[in-house]
Amino acid sequence: MRVLVVDESAERANSVRDALRRAGYEVTASLSSPLTLLKTIEDRAPDVIVIDTDSPSRDVLEHLVFVSERTPRPVVMFAQDDAPETIRAATRAGVSAYVVDGLDKNRIKAIVEAAVARFEDYQALRTQLAEANLKLSERKAVEKAKGLLMKSRGLDEDAAYAALRKMAMDRKLKLVEVAQRVIDAADLLGA
Repeated sequence: MRVLVVDESAERANSVRDALRRAGYEVTASLSSPLTLLKTIEDRAPDVIVIDTDSPSRDVLEHLVFVSERTPRPVVMFAQDDAPETIRAATRAGVSAYVVDGLDKNRIKAIVEAAVARFEDYQALRTQLAEANLKLSERKAVEKAKGLLMKSRGLDEDAAYAALRKMAMDRKLKLVEVAQRVIDAADLLGA
């Protein structure tokens, strides 16, 4: 597993890199600032990001939000700051594991593996939510199109649905695509 280390302290960064290597990870890069975080991720393609800091700054958290939106990956943060609002802010920014009181070299492998597992579960939930939202919006479009056909053609619900299906099959389109065309046509005609 490829790891990117971010630590403003060169001495601490060396310690983190050594612990990660001993745990069997490949350290692809080490940054002293989050300013080039996204570029480094794009160039080096790490599997995990490990950040060691006294307290996560607003800049670090803002960069993590940007990374989470563009190229999400597990983030482990070792910090001294145990304030609940800091932990919440870090978690909202995309941190998968927030570990207080610094790095324990004997536990780093377990911490990284737990962060990866949590990240994968979270990503799976996000995917499921996106799929459910898509299905719901498609269902709404089909229902609206059925309603428009029922009103304009005097059809019952089953006949309106059958008409949509027939149009979809005849045009080799998905049902939702035909439904959207019906909705667009009705909007265009002011129906």
